[in-house]
Amino acid sequence: MKLGVFTVLYSQRSLEETLDDLAQQGVESVELGTGGYVGNAHCNPQELLVDEAKRKALKKAVESRGMTISALSCHGNTLHPQEQIAQQFHDDLEATVKLAEQLEVPTVVTFSGLPGDHEGALYPNWPVAPWPNDFQDVFAWQWENKVIPYWTEMGKFAEKHHVRFALEMHGGFSVHTPATLLKLRDAVGEVIGANVDPSHMWWQGIDPIEAIRILGREKAIYHFHAKDTAIDPVNVNRAGLTDMQSYAQMADRAWIFRTIGYGHDMKEWADIISKLRQVGYDGVVSIEHEDGLMSVDEGLQRAVANLRQVIIKEPLGEMWWV
Repeated sequence: MKLGVFTVLYSQRSLEETLDDLAQQGVESVELGTGGYVGNAHCNPQELLVDEAKRKALKKAVESRGMTISALSCHGNTLHPQEQIAQQFHDDLEATVKLAEQLEVPTVVTFSGLPGDHEGALYPNWPVAPWPNDFQDVFAWQWENKVIPYWTEMGKFAEKHHVRFALEMHGGFSVHTPATLLKLRDAVGEVIGANVDPSHMWWQGIDPIEAIRILGREKAIYHFHAKDTAIDPVNVNRAGLTDMQSYAQMADRAWIFRTIGYGHDMKEWADIISKLRQVGYDGVVSIEHEDGLMSVDEGLQRAVANLRQVIIKEPLGEMWWV
């Protein structure tokens, strides 16, 4: 495995400055934001697709520091019921796929998106309960009319460009659990896989280790985000895991995102890393920093230091004791 970082945490810095800083910390791979919610400060497809010299310069900047690019990430809602919003996210994703091919990066990280509940809706609708039965009708309509048709076409587009999608299972989108990820993969094909982020599993009440086991059986893990979640045992009884309070209200929320080791101990993270290897994932462990209690620098440094204790780098080799 390689230790990586999702560089959007340093969007205010140049790519060169960011890579220098990460290289000094021993980071081996970077995940670059290319549009949508995360922006494209370090990797703008509109510029890079039309300028081969800039593409070569980007690759050289990464490779000259002994790093690789683990994925291009374009997080958006391409299924948003307002056509203008959906189209912008779609254009960013399509450009990202084309750029990934040009940069020889095989994986694009994104969200599944979330439609409305009928043609003409203005806002997305996230059904998460089977009753009242209206929610079942909404769920079926979304998947049959929006989710599967869109990703079937995008899957064909990605395959044409030799790229695969790693969908981040995130609450508020159609694909948010191992079950919904595999539902879409079954319908579309192996061009669809998972970007496993334990932080989103924990706050939905899912054990990340079991999620890895379930997805690993299907060879469906294409990328991994390293981010932690702390669940407040008092606040969760008041607000529940679907807490709608702002992330800024950290003292009152049922849960908040934390840097590695500040939500779950390092034994838990060691078990996660071990399970990843057990199911055959030996790719990049990409740190995503969204800890509201730490500065970007301190949060990242703690994450790097803690992950170094548990990440498994060397090939297994022969079991001499067997």
